[in-house]
Amino acid sequence: MTAPSTAAVAPTQSGDLLVASSCTKRFGGLVAVSDVNFAIPRGGIVSLIGPNGAGKTTFFNMITGLYVPTEGTIKFDGAELTGLKPHEVVRLGVARTFQNIRLFGNMSAEENVLVGLHHRLKGRWFGAILRPPSIKREEAEAHDRAMELLKLVGLDARSQTLARNLPYGDQRRLEIARALATQPKLLLLDEPTAGMNPEETRRLTDFVRQLRDQFGLTILLIEHDMKVVMGISDRVTVLDHGEKIAEGSPAEVRADTHVIEAYLGRGAAEAG
Repeated sequence: MTAPSTAAVAPTQSGDLLVASSCTKRFGGLVAVSDVNFAIPRGGIVSLIGPNGAGKTTFFNMITGLYVPTEGTIKFDGAELTGLKPHEVVRLGVARTFQNIRLFGNMSAEENVLVGLHHRLKGRWFGAILRPPSIKREEAEAHDRAMELLKLVGLDARSQTLARNLPYGDQRRLEIARALATQPKLLLLDEPTAGMNPEETRRLTDFVRQLRDQFGLTILLIEHDMKVVMGISDRVTVLDHGEKIAEGSPAEVRADTHVIEAYLGRGAAEAG
């Protein structure tokens, strides 16, 4: 399998790729995230867990520029993310998927991936009209790249299928392919196995691990399936009511009294 050109940082490099310092997000009188310090090591797989309403997706949205922190800062690979627009965050190397799949349903699988490639293309509107050789060459390269990514996620044979006609698990994979098309260093996955059966979950979990191990991507995921979290994560951070209540290895988090009481339940802790 050919490695995707993700502009990824090799996992052997030291330091943290993303650092959030004292991040708070308020919506009027509601504090969705409260004074959270958080770091993602280069080449790591980190899971963000917690009950519904804990602030996980709000935190994702602050990283990706959909929300601006009310207080605190977020730095990515040495650059300040705070206040950047989503497309500017993408250009720096942060890509995400969504809890509720957001594909273009009436576009083919290939066209969806081409959307992800668009911001890396150099052609402009006048080139699309005049169609000089450089534009034709760039379009051909974009098509080849899209097919590479579809092959990576196992969808090359369905490249012309409308996204809305793909099975649920394939739609999840297509959304990841589109995110990879932006050439990220950091990939954020918001409940990637939600709605999947056990076999689909196993396959996607293996694929996420492959992205890190084979291609050097750094990955942050929100996930409610504790079997996935405990099996794939290097580190787990737990939020509850917007506050960080625990952080550590999967084994440490699973045994943490605060986590057991707030989220996992004693049965989950004993089952591990």
